[in-house]
Amino acid sequence: MGAGKIKKVVIDTNVLVSALLFNGTPGKLVTLWKEKRIQPLCSKDIIDEYLRVLTYPKFKLTDIEIDYLLTLEILPWFKPINVPNGKPYIKNDPQDDIFIWCALEGKADAVISGDNHLLKMKNPPVPVLSVTDFLEQFNVEKI
Repeated sequence: MGAGKIKKVVIDTNVLVSALLFNGTPGKLVTLWKEKRIQPLCSKDIIDEYLRVLTYPKFKLTDIEIDYLLTLEILPWFKPINVPNGKPYIKNDPQDDIFIWCALEGKADAVISGDNHLLKMKNPPVPVLSVTDFLEQFNVEKI
């Protein structure tokens, strides 16, 4: 997977929240999607999951801040696709299947995750990579 082609990715919730709310390596993904070097894919279920997690009290986000993140930092950059429910892949956390299904339907190059249920899948139908591994493997670490 050489440079040049825009990489289609599905971003797991924990990575998205880290990218938007905290400094560090996941934040590089925001730059990548705004520079159109990656094309994040999402489904209705994934957007619902993002919103559900952003409302957690530990993040102390107001409704206005959540609306800002959704309308200016996520929706303009993420490509929504219709994703039918597929076969189960993750027995220990079936909720995570939405990321695999989206990646398969959208022919994504990778799922970017920090979730062990996804990262430790044996023979995943689409590559599941940590943020660091994604940045290294796709030669986009120089931001």
